[in-house]
Amino acid sequence: MRARAVSRRREWFGDDRFWRAFKPFMFDEDKWQAAARDADPLARLLSLKPGAAVLDLCCGPGRFSLELARRGYRVTGVDRTQAYLAEARRRAREHGLAVEFVRSDMRRFARPRAYEACINMYTSIGYFKRPEDDLRVCRNVLESLKPGGTFLVQTGAKEWLAREFRPRHWRERDGTFVLEEREIAPGWTGVSNRWIVVSKGRVREFRFFLRLYSAVELSNLIKQAGFSRVSVHGDLEGAPFDNTSRWLVAVGRKS
Repeated sequence: MRARAVSRRREWFGDDRFWRAFKPFMFDEDKWQAAARDADPLARLLSLKPGAAVLDLCCGPGRFSLELARRGYRVTGVDRTQAYLAEARRRAREHGLAVEFVRSDMRRFARPRAYEACINMYTSIGYFKRPEDDLRVCRNVLESLKPGGTFLVQTGAKEWLAREFRPRHWRERDGTFVLEEREIAPGWTGVSNRWIVVSKGRVREFRFFLRLYSAVELSNLIKQAGFSRVSVHGDLEGAPFDNTSRWLVAVGRKS
């Protein structure tokens, strides 16, 4: 079987075939259960008050949007993938939850002073070829927050990846196989990825680049956007961050 490469003329994250192909691996039942466990620590780390307005930027199928709404917060979930938003809306209806879901590119979405907090979970930053676009996203968030609002970013830690890096990795779920090949970009600025999915005799190939951030780099990005204070943690419970931390959690506060 010969892999068919997906066209790279458009931005990789704009290809809905990517998100459909890897959804069973990205958002399996364990991920939904993890969101249910993590929602309360997340709210504490953000110091959310009852009924606070929260922006879930890159909400995907709504894991955290739904859990926060279940806890009484007023949530807006933003994503660009229509299929994920359709699932999020369906789940919200099934559970009787009032969540606003909006289809938009995070480089363009902003609502001045509309939210007490914004979350960006599960390595949903670093998608763009130009690092200036990540800064633009952070500035949109700053604009969207009320004074005193908080911005939480959860992403894979560059420090951890440098220690645990593997150039290739196989995964399998229900007869579908995924081969992930990775190459570190010069200067450790990011990872060039080649993911191949094999399912029912069909082979598909996707290539994409993901920008990496260390704790100091992500803190500086958020500060450059205009946030007055940034704290860094190793998980959503607020544990100290070090080189053994799988996740990097940065929390910026607007003056």
